[in-house]
Amino acid sequence: MKAANRTPNVRISPHAHELLRRMAEEEKQSMQAVLDKALEGYRRERFLRAANADFEALRRDSEAWKKELRERELWEQTSSDGLARE
Repeated sequence: MKAANRTPNVRISPHAHELLRRMAEEEKQSMQAVLDKALEGYRRERFLRAANADFEALRRDSEAWKKELRERELWEQTSSDGLARE
């Protein structure tokens, strides 16, 4: 059997199961679809939290932040398409 055809089982608490069931009913979707969306949302939230923490650390290092701003200025020059900024 190929891994793509497998449907793994995951244990969740009765409370989580009831929430998932209600949400699926409200959304008129399967519990699997609701869980997939929830996990994708959580993955994106974690990514953004990590990116925000990295930028916060960068800004605390004044020399590194100055380098970042200089590099952004250089990149801004590469987008000279002749259009006025809004």
